[in-house]
Amino acid sequence: MNRFARNSALAIVFLALIGTVSLARAPEDAARIERGRYLVMGTGCNDCHTPFVMGPQGPHPDMERMLIGHPQEIELPAAPDLGDGPWTMVASSTNTAWAGPWGVSFTANLTPDEETGIGLWSEEEFIATLRTGRHLGRGREILPPMPWPVYGQLTDEDLGAIFTYLKSLPPVSNRVPAPRPPVH
Repeated sequence: MNRFARNSALAIVFLALIGTVSLARAPEDAARIERGRYLVMGTGCNDCHTPFVMGPQGPHPDMERMLIGHPQEIELPAAPDLGDGPWTMVASSTNTAWAGPWGVSFTANLTPDEETGIGLWSEEEFIATLRTGRHLGRGREILPPMPWPVYGQLTDEDLGAIFTYLKSLPPVSNRVPAPRPPVH
């Protein structure tokens, strides 16, 4: 067998092995994505990260804008002054912006857009965010009403499945505003 034929045969065997590995991983990846979808839908991520619209039965998540966070085209005025209580926080009609003693927080874009979402995040950074309550596990505090202490109790496997599912979604460019500090 000449060198060209031998190298061609080796290349074919190598490509076949890569294909076998890819096929073997596909069901595992599909199962992980499905587990992540189940967790996202079952734990209420859409309740805040998907803008609400008003329908005949009242407000509900607009699934055509699923998990984009606070819509960039909606600029909000200053939050109303709630005084000393008993009301301590308010939410926008989209349920994507919240105001309270911490200031104003806007829900994040959870789509894999590289500029405005989690597209450049690693799985480790995603998990660290939900374990520490800090952006990317080391940045600014994650503000209310995000229940990161609850999500932080999930296993690494479940948080990884959520991340894998989120990364499987179509990226949507939607630049969410930065949090606003409290007004004193």
